[in-house]
Amino acid sequence: MNEDKTQISLTGVLVLLMFVAVAGVIVWQANRPNVNTETTLERIQRTGTIRIGFANENPYGYLDTKAQKVTGEAPEIARYILKKMGVDHIEPVVADFGSLIPGLKAKRFDMIAAGMYITPDRGKEIAFSNPTYAIGESFIVLAGNPLGLHSYEDVRDNPEARLGVMGGSIELVYAKKLGIDESKISVFADYASALQGLKGDQIDAVAATYLTVKDLLRKQDSSDIEQVQDFRDPVIDGKETRGYGAFGFRKQDVALRERFNEELAKFIGSPEHLTLIQPFGFDESTLPGEVTAKELTKAP
Repeated sequence: MNEDKTQISLTGVLVLLMFVAVAGVIVWQANRPNVNTETTLERIQRTGTIRIGFANENPYGYLDTKAQKVTGEAPEIARYILKKMGVDHIEPVVADFGSLIPGLKAKRFDMIAAGMYITPDRGKEIAFSNPTYAIGESFIVLAGNPLGLHSYEDVRDNPEARLGVMGGSIELVYAKKLGIDESKISVFADYASALQGLKGDQIDAVAATYLTVKDLLRKQDSSDIEQVQDFRDPVIDGKETRGYGAFGFRKQDVALRERFNEELAKFIGSPEHLTLIQPFGFDESTLPGEVTAKELTKAP
């Protein structure tokens, strides 16, 4: 009986010691310094490396297969600005345009460098830098523009007209806001598929930004499609729209966005900036002026 009592006593002591040890760990964990408080800005400056998301859309952000590097208006500006911030190495991550915001929020990359338009809806999901450019819209149609389409309104009002847009693009937003029935809108994963749809009589026009249209047609070397002449930009809420492109950040990365904006303010419109963007079709006419991201994310 004494041995049984001794075993019971020892068991009790061991249980008590285990309880004390666990409690001690809990207290230590609760009171130790948080080693995971490093911000994204601090991390990229410490490592000298940042991951950027892009959608492989020329001239905004795309992979130059000959040079084997990501380039375009947004990545090149990012390189310049980030170097000023002490970050020399960029790791590019390609994604469908519609997957850029989810990918940023899921931390697949640290910023979006794809010339993404600032809109109130997108502003609910992510934060934007101040804009780097402002441009209008255009259509690609079959040669001769058989249906006489010069605007989104023309597509809306013509019962035969069908429009092609890229998934997640601002063009899809414009089409819906201007009352084009969803049955007349085809959403494509990329512009190559949209152009095939145009040539295959699935749609009658492909909507894109003015610069994207110019670049797509330059690469096509085809006489059976053309850019619409005398295109009229969409008028929404009584105001003619222009798209303002910018960089996207997670909302919690305030320090990174603010530091990026500081350098951006010194750069946009400078001779260095204009020289950098000229190869991609941008110039003084595409400068964003004094418009800020804060203004552009406000609901109309």
